[in-house]
Amino acid sequence: MDLNKATIIGRLTADPESRTTPNGQTVVTLTVATNYTWNDANGQKQEKAEFHNIVAWRKLAEIIAQYLKKGSKVYFEGRLQTRSWEDQNGNKKYRTEIIADNMIMLDSRGGDSLPTKDNTPDAKTSEADEEEINIEDIPF
Repeated sequence: MDLNKATIIGRLTADPESRTTPNGQTVVTLTVATNYTWNDANGQKQEKAEFHNIVAWRKLAEIIAQYLKKGSKVYFEGRLQTRSWEDQNGNKKYRTEIIADNMIMLDSRGGDSLPTKDNTPDAKTSEADEEEINIEDIPF
């Protein structure tokens, strides 16, 4: 059995770039930075950022284009794919990307870039959403 799975949590380095293919499919590309922090041999704190190229298609691409912006904290899940091409000078170039299957927005719900009950057209409220839960009512 083979497995090609990538999972990252990071922040967008720029606003997503959205395009539509000639056959009408939406595709969005973006870059997510993840940070790694460690202490070196002298006990000094060190940091390194990695930059991940993300590609999303169809409905997921539309959601990303609508709600995410530079600095948004996000979880992505997908598969790794490397593509190659020749540049203008005939040199072979490679780019490894995460083809996103799933995305979760991790910023606070009050942020400008995220939907809330007030600004999401499909959001529905019910009494259960607004009812306060009493700790004594929990059966465990």
